[in-house]
Amino acid sequence: MSESISQAPSNLAVMRTPSAAQPPGAPAGAAAPTAAAAPSPAAPSSRRRSYLRPALFGAVGLIALAVGIDKGYEWFVDGRFLVSTDDAYVGADTAILSPKVAGHVVEVAVVNNQPVHAGDLLVKIDDGDYRLAVEAAKAKIATQDATIERIGKQIEAQAASIEQAAAQVQAAQAQRDSAEADEERAALEYDRSAKLAQTSFGSQQRLEQATADKARTVAAHASAEAALASAQAALAGAKASLDVLKAQRIEAQRGRDELVSSEAMAERNLAFTEIRAPFDGVVGNKAVEIGQYTQPGQRLLALVSLAAPYVDANFKETQLPSIKPGQAVDVAVDGFGGDVVKGVVTSISPASGAEFSLLPPDNATGNFTKVVQRFAVRINFPADELKKGTLRPGLSVVATVRTRDGDQPIPAGALGVATEAKLAP
Repeated sequence: MSESISQAPSNLAVMRTPSAAQPPGAPAGAAAPTAAAAPSPAAPSSRRRSYLRPALFGAVGLIALAVGIDKGYEWFVDGRFLVSTDDAYVGADTAILSPKVAGHVVEVAVVNNQPVHAGDLLVKIDDGDYRLAVEAAKAKIATQDATIERIGKQIEAQAASIEQAAAQVQAAQAQRDSAEADEERAALEYDRSAKLAQTSFGSQQRLEQATADKARTVAAHASAEAALASAQAALAGAKASLDVLKAQRIEAQRGRDELVSSEAMAERNLAFTEIRAPFDGVVGNKAVEIGQYTQPGQRLLALVSLAAPYVDANFKETQLPSIKPGQAVDVAVDGFGGDVVKGVVTSISPASGAEFSLLPPDNATGNFTKVVQRFAVRINFPADELKKGTLRPGLSVVATVRTRDGDQPIPAGALGVATEAKLAP
């Protein structure tokens, strides 16, 4: 107990002894500075951050300014000459194949999405009835040929009849000439006999004989004239019959021509039983099966040509003044992840899409609200792009037309520095 009491003052003395770190001139018994009052080691790091922050913001600002200048320059020399629209789609020549004859389908040689070449068989219709029609047409032609041959033989026989009639005419003419001579001789004999009878130098019997001969020769002459007329009439009739036969032969030949046309029609109908591809393409939207009864004009399938796809881009009328055929086009295809395909403007529609619609607008009736119209611009692709065969009708694209002539020098840049570089096509 006494040891503890004796040590207490010494402890108090120690507590009151000023610390070596106490600043000189400080009153006795003043407490030493605490640890919180000492300088913090993190103060220099804070000062460094305060210096780096403005530099960082300045660098970011400079970068943003540089990017802005670059983008502004790009717009000045290129961007302001670009005219773009997303109202654009890929198109291609498409044929909807239909039968021209009726019948049951006996063969379907293709399936959907199958590539085919021009002339390949697609669908076959039962051709039994059409083959019979062709055979019947050929048989009718053969019958008509026999008729024409028969008429030809009749014409030859009639020609012989004409020659015979002509010979009869000549014989009748000879008989008439002979009768005329006999008649003249008998008349002269009658005149002599009559004069002799008047002078009593001739007998009455001689006069009577001369009178009879004269009457007989007159009758014979008349008969010869009648025979000649009959022969001439027979000759004329034979010639008329020949003309009739010739007309019949012409009629038969024309009838044969009609039968040949009927045969050609029957063969065409037979050929129409096989529906073949009119061009190279891909089959789609097949709507025909074996056993189906088809009618003329019925939709069977579609054939899409992928050899020359194109783009119809519908630009606003306010964009048209700067678009001209021959300008380069960047076509970004949505189906290719936005990949760009190079194209060229080939033509511009002669009228807006509204004019070609089923019910064109009539702005002369009722209230009027101005609506910006769109015109279709046809864009084609070069051969190297078409060979890839990746463009499909109906794909959505974004068409951007480069309206600035690529052969002209780029105008002065945003910083006023002129250059003679040319835009990339």
